[in-house]
Amino acid sequence: MPRLIPLDPVIRCLLVPSSLGLSIVGSEAVLEKTNILSLGATLRNNGLDAKIGKPIRPYFPCAKPLANLLGRLADKTEAAIRSGERLLVIGGDHSIAVGTWKGIGRALGSMPGLIWIDAHLDAHIPATSPSGNAHGMPVAALLGEVVPEMTDIAGPPLEPARLVIIGVRSFEVAEYRLLNRLGVRIVDAETVAAKGAATVLAEARAWLGPGPWGLSLDIDAIDPLAAPGVNTPVADGLAAGELCNTLRGLLRQRDCVGLEIAEYNPQRDPDGRTARLIHDLVEAAAAPDGKTLQRWENGFGARNYAPLPVVLSAGSGCWVSDTEGRRYLDMMSAYSANSFGHAHPRLLAALNAQASRLALTSRAYSNDRLPLLLRRLALLSGYERVLPVNTGLEAVETALKAARKWAYQVKGVPPGKAEIIACQGNFHGRSIAIVGLSSEAQYRDGFGPFPPGLKTVPFADVAALDAAITPHTAAFLVEPIQGEGGVIMPPPGYLSACAALCRRHGVLLIVDEVQTGLGRTGKLFAYQHEPLRPDGIILGKALGGGLLPVSAFLADDALMRVFTPGDHGSTFGGNPLAAAVALAALDLLEDEGLVEHAARLGEHLLARLNELAATTPVVRAVRGKGLFAGIELEPTLADARDMAERLLQHGILTKDTHTTVLRLAPPLIIDRPTLDWALDEITVVLRNISHSPRMMA
Repeated sequence: MPRLIPLDPVIRCLLVPSSLGLSIVGSEAVLEKTNILSLGATLRNNGLDAKIGKPIRPYFPCAKPLANLLGRLADKTEAAIRSGERLLVIGGDHSIAVGTWKGIGRALGSMPGLIWIDAHLDAHIPATSPSGNAHGMPVAALLGEVVPEMTDIAGPPLEPARLVIIGVRSFEVAEYRLLNRLGVRIVDAETVAAKGAATVLAEARAWLGPGPWGLSLDIDAIDPLAAPGVNTPVADGLAAGELCNTLRGLLRQRDCVGLEIAEYNPQRDPDGRTARLIHDLVEAAAAPDGKTLQRWENGFGARNYAPLPVVLSAGSGCWVSDTEGRRYLDMMSAYSANSFGHAHPRLLAALNAQASRLALTSRAYSNDRLPLLLRRLALLSGYERVLPVNTGLEAVETALKAARKWAYQVKGVPPGKAEIIACQGNFHGRSIAIVGLSSEAQYRDGFGPFPPGLKTVPFADVAALDAAITPHTAAFLVEPIQGEGGVIMPPPGYLSACAALCRRHGVLLIVDEVQTGLGRTGKLFAYQHEPLRPDGIILGKALGGGLLPVSAFLADDALMRVFTPGDHGSTFGGNPLAAAVALAALDLLEDEGLVEHAARLGEHLLARLNELAATTPVVRAVRGKGLFAGIELEPTLADARDMAERLLQHGILTKDTHTTVLRLAPPLIIDRPTLDWALDEITVVLRNISHSPRMMA
């Protein structure tokens, strides 16, 4: 059995379904909506050992129900800290904080420093409280003020100098006067908005000084549009996403004893939005840092990738963020799969709606989404039939199977003799069969023998293709632009000449548009830059909207009819979820005019890159079409991998290929100012290399 890395630290999870501190009900139902077991799974998935305690419920009848509840909670938190555990407490009204932190204080011998994030000050005493509700008094009680039932809980008082209250925007004067007199630091919501939550939290930690500390979060601190399920909502709250990022890794931080999340009211959360946010907050607090994640990836994963030194955790539009909160402009789009950017609301809406309705049926049955996609793709492309699969590789394999069977059934090639021709420098995938068509030594080394009947010719060489064709040739498979090969452009007329040659010899022309299709080059399909019609095209990547693997082989009935039921299939290919997302992606492509946008912006991109090449010695050449470009570097002056890492430091995501080329493929939704910013940063980095001592030597 493999040795496992120990899980550390141990988190004790306590759920306190109570509304005893309120005059309204609802928070006592917190258990039903906040699945403590799934919270435990979230912690474990992030490498923390979670111990799930039994829910701590109010006792009835009871002379002092709140004091009884808080006392039992304090006993649990004290025991957890004494056992060396950290705490995650999820509860109803915020009066539970007295039990949480008094118990921790007893275990430590003194109260820890406390960051209190709340829309309210919660510092009333009975004489000043307009409502008399206990949930407005826990801060006062923790500071040692006399509050019925709360004062009954044994434990040291909280030192005012070790309390910071953040996010306040609704309070009474009496509360403020009390806290001001005691010297408690208060940071209002406007200051958080101006400085940023991360800065404010860092300042709060510094204010608390060394020693144990914890954080108590009232959900009403967050804007009610993101967190409606609270007891006392206040408009204009903290941004939920920013707060999640700020709390990232909190439960792993040195001297942090626990996290408390309170004031959740499920009755005011009909769509579960606030419950999901609580899970997001817990996941953020449990998250390992980037170095830990990289260590786990290297330690547990097969080492078949060498990613750039960044760990991404979030994305929106053209931008992504890493685990430390740094932002990057995505100039790679996951090899063109994210053509519509990250988390596009229309694509997410399609995904969520279909996932909640019907996600997977297998092709043993028909579903009501796939026919819509098949019809849409056929009408859009002008091909009569569509065979849906998942990945680009699968679609390429599908096309080659169709071509070989066509060669035997229609062309009359003798059994076992059908040949496929591809181009040197191609990238069609990494299966055994497809690698057999590759000229890249690393892709082939150690994986043979490969299937027979596969040959390659130089790219952009019509004469070489003519010489390679035999009576047994079934198909010529070609990329309109070789992306992985270094964004290699064929000369004008090349594809048209290949099409004419294939027609003359009775050979199928199959164009791999996995990276170049669906608007990337400023045409719907890249082959359309020339007057030709392939016998089949292969789509993928962008067809899934950056959310799911969706691909397809498109051809006319004369070719596609070689398939009969049982010849070829895929459990997930054509599933209703994939079909719904692909339909939404095609809608976006059309509704937002992204093909035309890529053509216009692509001209600007290449014009600026050509200017850069003319004035920067490290740039040997630039190539591309639309929003798909390559910058070839002078290999004696710069290494493309090193340049990609330098661009990371400037907030740009790109990727090297073949040691000398930087690829650029931004989302099709990018605007000109954003693209210009990226090009400015690229210019700075490359010109710095051109003026480096190495260059001047």
